[in-house]
Amino acid sequence: MLFGSVLYVSGTFKTALAVEFGSINLVVGDIAITVEYADTFSRRAQGLMYRDTLCQQCGMFFKFDQEKYAAMWMKNTSIPLDVAYIDKQGRITDILALKPHDLTARGASRPVRYALEMNQGWFAKHGVAVGDTVQINVESNEAGATPD
Repeated sequence: MLFGSVLYVSGTFKTALAVEFGSINLVVGDIAITVEYADTFSRRAQGLMYRDTLCQQCGMFFKFDQEKYAAMWMKNTSIPLDVAYIDKQGRITDILALKPHDLTARGASRPVRYALEMNQGWFAKHGVAVGDTVQINVESNEAGATPD
């Protein structure tokens, strides 16, 4: 049986499946947030699976190895999420609603370098829309990787 627990220990997010996530500071529109950082294949593959809850300001930032027509699905994910796809200039290209456990891939409308998953409705609640920018604070990146 898999448990969806998450712990924040010394600047690192840890899941019950032993995949560790660093954190990264972002400014989305004009809102500063710190979210989990999925910058490797294993972290991107794990994503927010096996979790039952996600705090109001929590989320996950995905960095892809290269620009691509990225797509997300909700396998083993119980939390309703929104995904914002972000191009290499930091501009939001799409914001899509994702339904729990839906295996339908929801993709970006053009090549992107990043994605940000937040609780469903977070972007609308904070007035964040397609065309807005996401600033990545490289110095705060505890995983040590650069955004490009």
